[in-house]
Amino acid sequence: MNILVVGGAGYVGSHCARLLRGQGHEVYVYDNLSRGHREAVPDDRLIVGEAADRALLVQTMRAHQIEAVMHFAAFALVNESVNDPALYYRNNVIAALELLDAMREAGVSKLVFSSTTATYGEPDTIPIPETTPQQPINPYGFTKLVFEQALADYAAAYGLGYAALRYFNAAGASPEGGIGEDHDPESHLIPIVLQVALGQRESITVFGDDYPTPDGTCIRDYVHVDDLGSAHLAALERLEPGKGICVNLGTGNGYSVRQVIEACREVTGHPIPDVMGPRRAGDPPELVADASLAKQLLGWTPRYTDVRSIVETAWNWHRNHPRGFAGGF
Repeated sequence: MNILVVGGAGYVGSHCARLLRGQGHEVYVYDNLSRGHREAVPDDRLIVGEAADRALLVQTMRAHQIEAVMHFAAFALVNESVNDPALYYRNNVIAALELLDAMREAGVSKLVFSSTTATYGEPDTIPIPETTPQQPINPYGFTKLVFEQALADYAAAYGLGYAALRYFNAAGASPEGGIGEDHDPESHLIPIVLQVALGQRESITVFGDDYPTPDGTCIRDYVHVDDLGSAHLAALERLEPGKGICVNLGTGNGYSVRQVIEACREVTGHPIPDVMGPRRAGDPPELVADASLAKQLLGWTPRYTDVRSIVETAWNWHRNHPRGFAGGF
């Protein structure tokens, strides 16, 4: 298929684009490069543009005879969404609706959307099934939920076939080592811990050790970025006009902050000092996926189910690219 990957120069999008190319699809990446990296995309496949630029999107879809779209272009920092909700509503809702309307104008009716567990807020049930009420507690989660609802409405009214894939904690890097995680600022636990191993930070701060968990630190479900990509490929093959697929993507295994830090110590061979900090507002004690519906509907099971194997791929990227896509040592 001819596929347009919107936000495909970013972390998850670039990994998914690479997997799509490996499966023989014709892949074009559309990105404004505000948070993505030109180096993560082949030059001849990159279209630089804004997600809200409907005219350019329509032109791009028609020129490349696009048959399906994957949408990774949302902003995804919880604290930023709280401090600047206008930014999140403009990008994650208004610009995303421009993308949907560009698809309608260009006659493209298939979309796979990068959604999030943040749409659930602070769930009462662990592991979390898709039947859990979606009650987000920050603008980031709410804007993702708004777009999920828009997808359902567009499917009913206009025949859109879509999948909304609710990620748990994306982690790791391409095992080939050519692309990986490079955010500024970095907000994800594993790369921050590995920055300590590289001497780029003095220590890792653990935000709270008094949660109702076995070691007192928060527990999360880490899912490898290539496993997320394989789920997008599986969803693409199962899209039907006027219907939607909404599933969780996680391993079903939870690891505490302390367990992740210890895995990083074992993989890197570095001591990695840690210091204790106060709890962060809005951090649920435990978020672990029930991903059985993804297996049922998509035939998807994650390849990487142990956090150590995920850390190994991340370390391979970070130690060989300590400055990320900027290169050099």
